[in-house]
Amino acid sequence: MSGVYVSYPFCNQKCTFCNFASGVSNADTKARYAGRLIEDIRVHAWDWPPESVYLGGGTPSLMPRELLTGVMAAIPSDALGEVTLECAPGTLSPDLVEVWRSCGINRVSLGVQSFVSAELKQTGRRHTATTVLADVEVLRCGGIANINVDLIAGLPGQTRESWEESLDWIERLSPPHASVYIFEVDEDSRLGKEVMQGGVRYGAGILPDEDSTAEFYERAVVRLRSLGIERYEISNFAIPGYESKHNLKYWSLAPYIGFGLDAHSFDGVHRWSTPDSMDAYLRGAKEPPVLAQRSEEHFFIGLRLSSGIEPTHEEWSRFREPIAHWLHSGMLEASGERLKLSERGVLVSNEILQDFVNA
Repeated sequence: MSGVYVSYPFCNQKCTFCNFASGVSNADTKARYAGRLIEDIRVHAWDWPPESVYLGGGTPSLMPRELLTGVMAAIPSDALGEVTLECAPGTLSPDLVEVWRSCGINRVSLGVQSFVSAELKQTGRRHTATTVLADVEVLRCGGIANINVDLIAGLPGQTRESWEESLDWIERLSPPHASVYIFEVDEDSRLGKEVMQGGVRYGAGILPDEDSTAEFYERAVVRLRSLGIERYEISNFAIPGYESKHNLKYWSLAPYIGFGLDAHSFDGVHRWSTPDSMDAYLRGAKEPPVLAQRSEEHFFIGLRLSSGIEPTHEEWSRFREPIAHWLHSGMLEASGERLKLSERGVLVSNEILQDFVNA
């Protein structure tokens, strides 16, 4: 298994909670970026044929058609099965979907976050629920039925009632895949800085508490399961057979190569990334590779999967104390040689997973 990640770090506007290496840029920067991106892909030595491509960002649905065509033409396609494009609601059209399909894109991830107008306004998003409805219809009519819808639990102003409204829309749209992320305040985002300063802009004064956010997430698990959309990773849910093949590579420690700003790569032994500074990336700066810590990553990344992991004999011995602690507390479950997070453990997964990095 192997994959390719391509970063297109440009947006029409910056979300208040976002601290990704992305944002609004001028035409000259975008043109220089396109040239560097295509060149990096073209000169890459393909030691293995990629089986998946994931175009992320930023907002890759804003990628110029000629750039998208050039990127996909530069990536070996003989073994490609899944090609995903992240899309901001309201940025697609029937003609554009036709271009995407001609380039090999067969899966689209819609960054919806919420279907409630008041919540969207707080984050700086411009779409509405009806925008998403229209986009899903355009995608399906255009031959792309493998659709993911992103939601965030714990957005400013979110309530039990508004969360149910977003979940009702998932039921109405019936996508084969949904992602539910638990909102975390990033202190370097506009919202995060406002929270740190005790302000109220961007909804900083109306953030749900941790218990409410956990309740929203648990409710999503129940609602999605009732629709046949099962959790297979902490934040990802799918009808069986529609799991993200590309993202599964990350959680199973399969190799992948990243191109573009702040793109990460893993060859099975080493990890490396491109700079997160646009100037440095355009200059062709390189980050040195570092040796992957396989045992720590096996737990830190692999335990995110609902199926869990099978620790090696060495790992059972090395992590004996944290395994025993979390089993005793009911946060981990053991079945034969497999370990997995319990239902309760999922809600405190960051603390559990970090314990294995520090062991």
